[in-house]
Amino acid sequence: METFSDGVIAIAATLLILEISVDTHSANLTHDLLRLWPSYLAYVTSFLTIGIIWMNHHTVVACMASVDRVLLFLNLLLLMTIAFLPFPTRLVAEYLNDPGEQTAVIVYAGTFVLMAVVYNILWRYARTGRRLIREDVPDSRLQAIDRAFHPGVPLYVLTLLVALVSPLASVLLTFAIAAFYLPSAALFER
Repeated sequence: METFSDGVIAIAATLLILEISVDTHSANLTHDLLRLWPSYLAYVTSFLTIGIIWMNHHTVVACMASVDRVLLFLNLLLLMTIAFLPFPTRLVAEYLNDPGEQTAVIVYAGTFVLMAVVYNILWRYARTGRRLIREDVPDSRLQAIDRAFHPGVPLYVLTLLVALVSPLASVLLTFAIAAFYLPSAALFER
């Protein structure tokens, strides 16, 4: 499961950069590169989020003694949302600051909400009653993962609500969530 997941996650992260392009015969390359700032913002935000998902996935899988068919299905749903992420990232890159930006960012934020919901369901399924958890994993480790996962869904729902008012603020909030989670994963265990 972990190897397959690593492959899908790596491909999704790689596909993000393929969405950034510029006219190679541009008369004003500097201007064209600066004009792509929404692409850079969407790329960095999505890449960091995928990276955090990848790190958290390894943490969760390291706690497991085994997997079953239900967990494999939930993992497949998680991977499906991760593999979908390059599409809304491209929408944000193309439409931010243009007509259609609100719809693009709503799709983007909605994808993060779905990803957080599926990730929480996957973790809760494995953790409930220590169903798939190794015996030697202390409860404190499980509680640390719980604390890390708790804010995810509400925070991403907030980005979705903010998108209704300010699409740019929603993307910046999504970036802030990624920036928060990147170094903070280790803090939850303390």
